Amino acid sequence: MQALSERPSGQGTLVIVPTYNERGNICRILPAILAELPAANVLVVDDHSPDGTAEAAEGLGDPRVHVVRRDGPRGLGPAYIFGFRWALARDYDFIFEMDADFSHQPRFLPHFLDAARDADLVLGCRYMPGGGVRGWAPHRQLLSRGGNRYARTVLGLPQRDLTGGFKCFRRTVLETIDLGAVRSVGYSFQIELTLRASRAGFRIAEIPIVFPDRQVGESKMSLAIFREAVTNIWRLRSP
Repeated sequence: MQALSERPSGQGTLVIVPTYNERGNICRILPAILAELPAANVLVVDDHSPDGTAEAAEGLGDPRVHVVRRDGPRGLGPAYIFGFRWALARDYDFIFEMDADFSHQPRFLPHFLDAARDADLVLGCRYMPGGGVRGWAPHRQLLSRGGNRYARTVLGLPQRDLTGGFKCFRRTVLETIDLGAVRSVGYSFQIELTLRASRAGFRIAEIPIVFPDRQVGESKMSLAIFREAVTNIWRLRSP
């Protein structure tokens, strides 16, 4: 495999962006991603957004951008599993998870690839020196920090931001993890993937990111998704 230092532009990299009603963001986030990693590709996995998100992405006419309208159960987990399988069927060495709403800032993308020189999975971390959140109400910050601490304690993992969804995988991680066995749909999906990578013996690193609240569109977080995450942590504890 070509050394990472020889391809700072993102060659061999795929950024997966799952979408549902993100028309207000998609035509801004895609050029911003490709400005940071000009040689990368982006896969937009759209859950048949009624607002025309997929059509807007296609309208950019950039050959580096691939748009797939996904059929099947809606949700973050199924969308990423679809994207992972799409990537593994092609020649990508580094595969990102990234939201469309600018809470995951494209400026951090090169930092993930730098960290991937010595790691198999790189997590964007809000809760380490240099990281943080912006625009969150105090109760939301408390809920997020408490949820991460709870997951770390129950699962015995050392990572500080288990619920974050800004990640970079080496191909071998996704080839090794049994994607068909992943059952989480919402935010516990992020915890489950990191846990499976850890149990498989992969090297996991964290880098600081700043996470601003979205400015356009509505959050997909719901009480049902939060409950799923809390409940699934105990299910995930069993090997």
